[in-house]
Order: sequence, then C-alpha cells, then structure tokens
Amino acid sequence: MPRKLIGGLIQCGNPLNDESQPVAKIKKAMLDKHVPLIEAAGKKGVQILCLQEIFDGPYFCPSQDPRWYDATEPVPGPTTDFVARLAAKYQMAVVVPVYERDLPGVYYNTAAVYDADGTYLGKYRKNHIPHTSGFWEKYFFKPGNLGYPVFQTRYAKVGVYICYDRHFPEGARALGLNGAEIVFNPSATVAGLSQYLWKLEQPAHAVANGYFMGCINRVGTEAPWNVGKFYGSSYFVDPRGNFLASGSEDEDELIVAEMDLDMIEDVRRVWQFYRDRRPETYDELVDLAPGTTRATPTR
Repeated sequence: MPRKLIGGLIQCGNPLNDESQPVAKIKKAMLDKHVPLIEAAGKKGVQILCLQEIFDGPYFCPSQDPRWYDATEPVPGPTTDFVARLAAKYQMAVVVPVYERDLPGVYYNTAAVYDADGTYLGKYRKNHIPHTSGFWEKYFFKPGNLGYPVFQTRYAKVGVYICYDRHFPEGARALGLNGAEIVFNPSATVAGLSQYLWKLEQPAHAVANGYFMGCINRVGTEAPWNVGKFYGSSYFVDPRGNFLASGSEDEDELIVAEMDLDMIEDVRRVWQFYRDRRPETYDELVDLAPGTTRATPTR
C-alpha cells in the first residue's frame, strides 16, 4: 500500500515588534497569530506540521538584555503542550521549536516533537550555535547534547535540524543513518547573509541522504534588532531534489505538500550512498583540536 504523507509548514511574521512591551505579551501575540494557521493545517488534512524557529516570539539574539530569558520555558512545557493539544484535535503530529530553560542558567534552542494523539515523543537541541553577523546565540544558548534523534510518529520517522545546523552536512547524514524519512529545518534567517544558500544546501541534504525535507523561515523585519529581512521562502523538497511546494518571501502562509514516502526506497536503490560509505576512512573528519573533549548525549 502506497505511503502518502501530507506535510505542513507555517511561516509567520512577528505582529508586535516593540521591545518596550512585556515579554509575555509579545509571546502571546505571536502564539495567537499562529493558532488560526495551525487550525487551517488541520482542516487541510496535514499529518505532520512544523512551525518556524522561535515561532512564539521575536528573534531577540542580537540583544544582550537578560529579560529575554523570560521567553524561555521547560520542554515539554506550557507552550509546546498547548500546540500539541491543538494539533491533536486534527490527529496531526507537530514539531514545536521554542527556547528551552533546562537547569538554572542553562538554556537551549530546542524543538519538541509530539505525535498525532498529543503524546510527547522527545526533543532535539540545536547542535551548532552561531555567534557572528548579528546572530549572537552563543551568548544565550548551550550547544545541544542529545545527538541527532529520530522520532517515530504515527505517519513517518521525523528528524529535526534547526536553522544554522543546515550548514553542516555531518548532522544531516547522522539523521539519515538514524532512520529519518523527513527532516524539518525550522529557521530564522535573513536576506543578504545566507539567502543564496537557502535552496542549495537543504536539497543537497535530501539528495545525499535519500529523505524529504521541510524547510521553514519566518518573514518580515523585526525592530529594534534589525538583523535584516526574514525572507520566508519555506518549502518541501523530495529525495531527488525536486521542490514540491514553496512559500512567498513576505507573506504569512501555510505551505502544504503531499509526499510519497515510497520514493525513499526507490531513490536509495538507485543511489547507494549508504552502502558505498567508507566510514573507516573518515577518522580525520571527527578529529578534535588539542585540549578538547567529545560531547556525550546526556538528557
């Protein structure tokens, strides 16, 4: 029996670009804006939905104001659970990116994954944390310590790779080796910096690893941080590098695509990239600089 998957992505701009407002008010405005789009996804029959990076707030990382730590919360927590309950009304699995508060003073850029019945399946913590060109996330967040997990939802095996992660093929390969059938990359990236890479790197990951990708980017310009224009252009791409559905550069949108998961096996039978790997020759790829130690997944 053919395995068809209907996927959804939501790209959205921040409706309250006013840093004088309470953090909780800004978060609520963004969450309220997403609710009808999540509902629309359910009504369109979306089976797995992914929201954008920092979907419930502004991209505040150029700021050094410590009050923005108030935007973080535990994972799972109230925001992720709320979205999961809303999605479960439509039997929809969902990937919910938030800023996670873990131990006191320890924060991660995280995505929670919930199954179609609202069951929490686990989380991915962003492994590669930028600290250049206005994206000062390393001043806020620790690098992830959970490796590259894959989550078995009712409909497909899901992997997550967050924003800056997409520049690193190693993790994309690890997700494929761990069994991912679709990898979501929720992002907050701006024109003039990486837009020319946006539709190069992730189709390459999909082709090199024989899986689908859903790539999400927010829209709009967010004062007062002014890191640039978030250019949307969210899309789905298949294991052959074909674009299945794409969003605009500047509109709040729900992007929906139907994916034939049987294509994964068809492509991998032709392109035997996993069979022909030579891991015994790759030692130098994981050599560490003197004095550094290997990270071990802990939570």
